[in-house]
Amino acid sequence: MQEKEMVNDLLSQINSSVTGYANVITQTQNPQLRQAIQQIRNNCETFQYDLFKLAEQKGFYQPAQPANPNDITQVKNQFSGTM
Repeated sequence: MQEKEMVNDLLSQINSSVTGYANVITQTQNPQLRQAIQQIRNNCETFQYDLFKLAEQKGFYQPAQPANPNDITQVKNQFSGTM
């Protein structure tokens, strides 16, 4: 397996884990358990970002073009007040 494939596979697995942790957190009533899972999720997110930056530096990942500021404002306006 090539390095690029390994990094991409690991990124995919971490993304799935983060999603799984978020689902568990929203369903956990015990404050201590909830806090522990949140810390695990936070650590996982930090590792994911570090791995993403490595993949980007090695040319394994090409991010999308930055969004137009007007598009960002439009999306913000659509979602403001919905929470």
